[in-house]
Amino acid sequence: MRVTFLAHSGFLVELDSVCLLLDWWKGELPELPDKPLFCFASHQHHDHFNPQIFSLDDGRKEIRFLLGKDIQLSAHNRKKWNLSDVTAEKCAVLSGNEKIDLPHGVTVETLPSTDEGVAFLMTCEEKTIYHAGDLNWWHWEGEDKAWNRNMETDFKRFVEPLRGRRIDLAFAPLDPRQEGAADWGLRYLLELAEVKKLIPMHQWEDYRPTEAFLRALPQWAETVLPVERLGQQWIL
Repeated sequence: MRVTFLAHSGFLVELDSVCLLLDWWKGELPELPDKPLFCFASHQHHDHFNPQIFSLDDGRKEIRFLLGKDIQLSAHNRKKWNLSDVTAEKCAVLSGNEKIDLPHGVTVETLPSTDEGVAFLMTCEEKTIYHAGDLNWWHWEGEDKAWNRNMETDFKRFVEPLRGRRIDLAFAPLDPRQEGAADWGLRYLLELAEVKKLIPMHQWEDYRPTEAFLRALPQWAETVLPVERLGQQWIL
């Protein structure tokens, strides 16, 4: 599969038969191949969802939209987003712990998030791809200790379905704003599941935490793929 980093937590994954567009809200989108397109938006935060994704439904390609539960297709929002009835029919709004079977052998499972919306687990062509959205072990030094303890508990509970599961490609936050706690969620995921490749995200274009992580834990050097620039591509 060909993977393109768009910006922040946004990626395009091109498989043999379909394309997956994940949390694209900015960054240059490459020319899309003539394949069915599945667009994912994990939640409504501006750095994960931009209503412009709906303009990709140009009537020429097969397309579906998978949206986190807080992206509501209300009459007000549909008018604000200029979302037609035709395109709205191609949208599925998903809560945590759901599973949906889609055309072309694509299966989507969701996990609840420790922030908003959901995380996505996508299976297609015998490959499993995980996009965490904002499901992360958020730990902030300025927060109340009880809040941080509850966040740890919720994170570990929400990702428990991934225990021992093979994940061919994972996208997980490594947020520099968390400083010393930036890699807690990513490291927990690597130890919980059988992750083949992982690309850090939600880095606000500050890629130094990945460098620090790999210096401290070189045993993950074959698994964790550093992001270095917008538009970067990997062939996996």
